[in-house]
This record gives sequence, structure tokens and C-alpha cells, in this order.
Amino acid sequence: MEDEGYYLETDFDVSFTSTATDRTFTSSSARSSLARSSLTLSFNDRLSTATTPSTTTSAAATTLHHRRQDPHWTAIRAATTLSSDGRLHLRHLKLVRLLGTGNLGRVFLCHLRDCPTPTAFALKVIDRDALTAKKLSHVQTEAEILSMLDHPFLPTLYARIDASHYTCLLIDYCPNGDLHSLLRKQPGNRLPVSSVRFFASEVLVALEYLHALGIVYRDLKPENILIREDGHIMLSDFDLCFKADVVPTFRSRRFRRVSTPPSSPRRLRRSRRCGCFSTEVEYEREEIVAEFAAEPVTAFSKSCVGTHEYLAPEHVAGNGHGSGVDWWAFGIFLYEMLHGTTPFKGVTKEQILRKIASSDDVAFPLELEEEGIREAKDLIQKLLVKDPTKRLGCARGAQDIKRHPFFEGIKWPLIRNYKPPEIRGLVKKSTKAHACHVTGVSSPRRRKWLWWALSNLLRSKSLKGSNSKIQSNNNYYHYAGKSYNASRKRV
Repeated sequence: MEDEGYYLETDFDVSFTSTATDRTFTSSSARSSLARSSLTLSFNDRLSTATTPSTTTSAAATTLHHRRQDPHWTAIRAATTLSSDGRLHLRHLKLVRLLGTGNLGRVFLCHLRDCPTPTAFALKVIDRDALTAKKLSHVQTEAEILSMLDHPFLPTLYARIDASHYTCLLIDYCPNGDLHSLLRKQPGNRLPVSSVRFFASEVLVALEYLHALGIVYRDLKPENILIREDGHIMLSDFDLCFKADVVPTFRSRRFRRVSTPPSSPRRLRRSRRCGCFSTEVEYEREEIVAEFAAEPVTAFSKSCVGTHEYLAPEHVAGNGHGSGVDWWAFGIFLYEMLHGTTPFKGVTKEQILRKIASSDDVAFPLELEEEGIREAKDLIQKLLVKDPTKRLGCARGAQDIKRHPFFEGIKWPLIRNYKPPEIRGLVKKSTKAHACHVTGVSSPRRRKWLWWALSNLLRSKSLKGSNSKIQSNNNYYHYAGKSYNASRKRV
């Protein structure tokens, strides 16, 4: 019987040699990471649950995940309920095809057997006997970190199955591949500024969450950014991370905003510019903004891991590094999406490292004639500061980066509901559930009526003295920095 033992289809050859980069989807131009070497594995032997007991650790029974109503969790709960011991085993999974290879193992596309609604998963299979002690520690680190994550832009660990000398991690499947492959399909291997803002915003929020847990990522690059079926991103590959203590802080900051058009009663200020016959009227107001920050500022490691083109100067120097390496890599990531290459690219790895360690500032190609490119350039320059103590983000983390003009106009609490950009090679699957989650209603006609009623309600209130303003969040990633007349100054 099929349930008596688990085995791979005989016509499916899964022997492989890894490409030294642990990603769900492979690419011929993928860059390898340090501390990663190639290995050859064979998974042609049978895994029989009758002779080899398996141990399953499932997050479904121990956590209240934000996606617990997702069809994937429903299928997992159904499979564990029908299981004789209440656990998920390899015999419950049907492998479809090989997705990719890496330094630790292979990733397969799989489905749950006898599931009425087909749900796709990615199964990462790791042969512990083929790994060194150091790589085994990386496996344990990745499994531990995956079990901690609960975020829309990070993978979900549905189950960990240990059978024989294999460790299998059941995670999300991203049918759109990785961002590196998507960049290769674009003209000039680059994205428009509006699309860069979209992907950069989601990566920034994911890094903020990781740092809040005390996790330093250390391997940010387009190859490790997968794209879900709805067009949103998912970071992957956590075997090079390290954990540190973090002390969250919550404080209020006072800002002074100066604007020309009055929107509500303000303190009036007059200034003379061209003699006594020219006056300018400005309205000044003070804002108190509450900020939550959780940056592992005390994180420290001397391990030299990562991808050469994304290594920070303190990483190359070997004197130790902290969470600032992630913000340096974030600057490299922005540069590559905008210009199609990395700023310190060289012929050899040694040349790349020499360029990174040199005192030369980052050089930019010819100025692109595109709205928002100057703000992007300014952000990159502040992220690629070679002194980590002066680098943007190293003090207050993502909060400092979010306030940069490049991200002006983004409503961060609503970011997961924004519409992904229309770019070549990105196939998005729009579902009614996704649309309803954004608007709260199911009919486009009803949505239109609701917005009309809401607009009239707010307009009537504004006529009575309340100064309300409606801002649509559709296509938020279009650059909005120049549409704001007010300039923010910190007191």
C-alpha cells in the first residue's frame, strides 16, 4: 500500500550537485555566498516509515499564526487529524518536481496526498550525514529561526520532519521565482523607481521584523527574495543568520512642520523676503510622533559569511560586525535594482573586496531622468557609509530609513495590502479573498458605492469645520515625495 512506506517516483532523478547558493529557485547567474561549498547528495534510497521512525514538529499545534485561516494551514490540520498519531509524516507528502538545490540540501515542490483542494508547499530536504559540524549548526539555526517567524513577508514553517538522517522543512512555495531572475528579464536588468520603492518597502519591513527578534540576516540579495503568487515578496535562506539580544524602545519625538496652505488653526508666522513690500505667510505646527524601535545595536560577530558583492566594509576588515551589515546590504540591494549591477563589482572576488574596503565613495552611473531617482541616490549614499556608526539605520533601525524622502507617502501599516507593480515576467494571481481583505467588501460595485458614501461623509464634515483629507492608497509605490509641500524639521 502507498501508506506503508514513502518513496520517490522511480522515473524522477533527484541526484544533484549544488550551486553553492541555497535558494528555492536556481539561476545560472546566481552569486555564491561565503561559508558555502558545493556538495553532492543522493536521495534515491527509500524512506520507509515502517522501519525508520520519524519525528515531526509542527507549528500548527503550538502557535497562533496570523495565517492560521489560510488553506495551507487547513490542509495541514486535516492531515494531522487523520494521521494515526496526530503528526505529519513524509508518507503524507507527494513530491512533484525538484525546484532548486543549495549548499544544505534540495527543495522540492510537493502536495499533501488525498487533499481535496491542492495546496502547494516547498519541502527542503537536508541530508545530515553529508554535512560538516559547522553546516549542521547552520541547519539548526535556520530551523530555529523559521519556527520563530510570523510575518507576511517571511516564510511559514508548517512542519519539521526528521526521518532517518534527513531533516525536512515544509515551508511556503513561491511560484514567481526570485527577484534576481526577475531583474534579468527587465530592460537593462533594472526596475523603474516606482517598482523599486515597492520591493524595497517590503524588504525593509521584513528586515525590521527580523531585527526586532534580534536576528541579523547577513545574506540579503535578490536571489534570496522570492515572489509569492500575489506579487509580494518573501525573504528566504536563514542559515547564515545569527541571534543577539535586543532591547525594544518606545518613545515620542517632537517634530515641527512648516507648510504654506492652512489646513487647520496654526500658529501664524510672517517673514519678509524682498524688502518691506514682500511678505510670506507660513503656518507652523508641532507634531508628536510615537516611535517603536527594536534594533540589536549590541549584536556582534566575527564570522565572515555572506555574498562578496554585498559584504560591508567592517565585514571585510574582519574586526567584527553587527546589525549594520544588513543596512549596508540594503543599500547595495537598492543600487542593483535601480542600475542593474552592484556598485563595487569587479572581475575577481579579491577585486570586489578591495573596492569595498577602499575609502572611495560609491559611484553612480549617468543620472537617470526619472522622478524619485535623486531621493533614491541620497538614500543609497546614506546607507553605504563605510563607518557603521554613521550609517543610516544603525542607531534606530528601520525607523530612521522609513523617514527618508524616498519612502515619503507610504502608509506602512497598510503595506501588505498594496497592489504589486506591473512588470515584465511577474505573473500575479488575484483572488477574491485578497481583494476583499483590502477593501472589506466583495463587490466592485459595492466598493465604489462605499467610497462614494465615505467621500460625501467626510466632505460634509469638512464643511462644518473639520479638516479631513482623503488619500487613496492605490498604487502607493508611485513616487509622491514632490506632492508634499510641507518640510519636516526636528526640534
